[in-house]
Amino acid sequence: MEWIEKLNKAISYIEEHLAGEISYDELAHIACCSTYHFQRMFAYMAGIPLSEYIRRRRMSLAAADLQSGTEKIIDIGMKYGYSSPTAFNRAFQSVHGIAPSMAREGGVPVKAFPPVSFQIAVKGVEELNYRIEEKAAFRIVGVSHPLDQEIENNFRVVPQMWQNAAMNGTFEKITPLMNGQPVGVLGVSVCNDMEEWRYFIAVSSSADIDNSLDEYVVPACTWAVFSGNGTGMSIQELEKRIITEWLPTSGFEFDNAPDMEVYLNPDPNNMQYEVWLPIRKA
Repeated sequence: MEWIEKLNKAISYIEEHLAGEISYDELAHIACCSTYHFQRMFAYMAGIPLSEYIRRRRMSLAAADLQSGTEKIIDIGMKYGYSSPTAFNRAFQSVHGIAPSMAREGGVPVKAFPPVSFQIAVKGVEELNYRIEEKAAFRIVGVSHPLDQEIENNFRVVPQMWQNAAMNGTFEKITPLMNGQPVGVLGVSVCNDMEEWRYFIAVSSSADIDNSLDEYVVPACTWAVFSGNGTGMSIQELEKRIITEWLPTSGFEFDNAPDMEVYLNPDPNNMQYEVWLPIRKA
């Protein structure tokens, strides 16, 4: 319950700063997690990315200002963070389907997006298989790519990485280097607030590597490890269930360590995998 309360406090912060700067770092601080984990759990809980939610809320208020006030359109745009009339017009049309000038004239429909509020909901009784595992620091080796601070921008980057790895011999190169736990091909999101955000396709290994591969030391951590099988969409659904169903009532919260996907069977149509969530006592 405390975790849900923190999330709702973050929503209150957003509401208080819609006509100003909204700091993702402050949102993460309120929710006691990294900015990456906050964006991720918000998207799963609310059903839309954080940046899109903020844009919709701002355009809801902008529509109300246009219809009820006398402020200039350019001033309303500036109020909600748009430095040019073109940018404000584009954002407004993307939400309401009409230009701000038409909303000002009245007689046309606009959309309202109320603030979200989170609560614990009783859902299905489908089981989640997991274990809690304490693990010392370990080294991973493989290929990596920088990630964007707006996590929805990475939805194209990461799948492209996996596609490239399957085609360019990356798997054949890194799999023989695997000599540590966890066993499997790893998808590791290094997204804490003290390092450059990067995504690794890697294996756990102590072997020597050449300069064509990258390495990273995953810090010691407590992990909640969830097992599953199916397709790539199945693992996304499992991750959503972990965050929306298990985490709020678990007594744990995100720790500032990487997320990991461990692929035990690489068959894309019948994968066996584990999701490793870094946790600490709430």
